[in-house]
Amino acid sequence: MKAYDQPIDRVVFGDNQFFGINHMSQDKAQERAERFAAIENVMAVYDQALEAGVEAIMLNSNHRASEICDAFRADPGRYGHLRWYPSIPYPHKYAAMVNDLGLVGAVQDILFGRGAKSALGKMVRGASAVATLDAVKLMKMLIDEEMAIYEGLDTRCVFLQNIVTDLMLGYDVPDPFVAYCDYIRERFGAWPGLITQNLPFLRAKLQEWGIEGVVICASINKIGYLMSPGTEEYEADLARGDASKYPIMAMSTLASGAVPPVEAYAYINRLNIQSVVFGESSAKNIRQSVSLIDPSAARMREAAE
Repeated sequence: MKAYDQPIDRVVFGDNQFFGINHMSQDKAQERAERFAAIENVMAVYDQALEAGVEAIMLNSNHRASEICDAFRADPGRYGHLRWYPSIPYPHKYAAMVNDLGLVGAVQDILFGRGAKSALGKMVRGASAVATLDAVKLMKMLIDEEMAIYEGLDTRCVFLQNIVTDLMLGYDVPDPFVAYCDYIRERFGAWPGLITQNLPFLRAKLQEWGIEGVVICASINKIGYLMSPGTEEYEADLARGDASKYPIMAMSTLASGAVPPVEAYAYINRLNIQSVVFGESSAKNIRQSVSLIDPSAARMREAAE
């Protein structure tokens, strides 16, 4: 059975806490960055998440992703059952390369600049893609390059970062979305996922273009943080949404700490939302979040214990 034939996980553990990301407090962000500089500290938090009942992980393809995935692959007995939700690409890496090398130079460096072994495997496809700037072919090759990080892991959904999703959305053409979604299903057997900061508009365009079977991930919280155009429009869209065609994953549910967990997840659980990705760095907060996002699963775990 393909991953896209199976439902997405209700609870997904994210990674922002490991990389010094906190939109409300730079001090907290720096403190976390220092704490999680060591991979052992990162894996200790993942272990706490597993103990709380988490079975799914979203991981951005950032500068630490390979190291983290290697740690999971090193112990398949403990971690092999986990389901993965990669988020690609890592935009800062490509922005820096384009600034330094130009667009064509950056693509050449990504595809051919890692030694003869990797170049030989991509030479035929890559040479023609760079020479002709075949956008779809280049997209597929760049996806393969990003997804090599997650090789051997059970991939349930592959998300396209909102910086790319919303940029493509602005051009108002379906072709890039069709190509991306088809390739993720064909190449990886996974759900195609799109992260956006405008859920109602994205879903409306996907419906208009006849693109279905896509997981949409968006910031959803009761104060409208990172939600465009606003909570009223999101609530209306979610109320009439079809979860079989567009499962929804909520992120930024706590609005970077502005909304208390009990209040935040009481709001989320009233909406037509299939999944929640969250990030915490303490065992107590992880356990609380899991129990609030999925109360039935929490009760089953407590009964088993």
